[in-house]
Parts: sequence; C-alpha cells; structure tokens
Amino acid sequence: MALALLASGCVGGSSSSPSPSPASPATSGARPSSPAVVSIVQPANGASLTGTTAHIVMSLQGAQIVSATTTNIRPDQGHVHLYVDNQLYSMNYGLEQDITVHTGTYVIKAEFVAADHAPFNPRVWSPEVFFTVR
Repeated sequence: MALALLASGCVGGSSSSPSPSPASPATSGARPSSPAVVSIVQPANGASLTGTTAHIVMSLQGAQIVSATTTNIRPDQGHVHLYVDNQLYSMNYGLEQDITVHTGTYVIKAEFVAADHAPFNPRVWSPEVFFTVR
C-alpha cells in the first residue's frame, strides 16, 4: 500500500501543483550509493524572471530516470524530486517542468532518489539555485 501511495504522488514533468511529502518507505539494511550527478540548468543561479511560471530544466549524469516505482533498486536508476524553498514540490519522471511562481525570491534544488523514492546514501543533491521573480 505504501508503494501505491508513493506512486500516486509522482507527477509528470509538467506538473505545477505541489505534491505532499510522502512517508519514507520501509527499508531494510543500508541504502546503496549512486554514481548520479544531478544539477539545475535553468534558471541560472541569480536569474531574474518575470511572469507566473518558471521553467525548470535539470541535468542527470551517470544514471537514468525510470517511470516504475519498485523496491528492486539499482544505483543508476531512479526519480528526481524537486524542492522549492526547502519543501518537496514534485516527484518527477522527467528533467523539465514548470512551477507556478509569484513575485519574490526562490531557492530550488533537486534530489536523485532510488526507484522506491527513498534517498541514496549519501544523498544525491544538486547545488541550490536562487532566482528572483519580479
């Protein structure tokens, strides 16, 4: 049942509504490490944007995104979780999405997680990106 809840929390690359933070699935033993490197390509750090939507583009090296949620995890397969202002915004099967924004300053970061939506050890985070909406 927990996996069904996690799978229903996943959204495609174009979702613009926040997703609730899932409970971490029960895991036994140590979590694997991953060779993945995730980064945010757009917007650039320090960018100034206008409008009500920010287009987020991420990059993933050393691993691939898989659409299936499974407990049969591999270090080079998983999903991307996007955080906006340190809150989980979405759980994606893609590397691009639009987020709804308003005037203000934002900090975004991405995490590459295993196919069961739990983090690798150590966690695979992108550097934080700050941008302003005017």
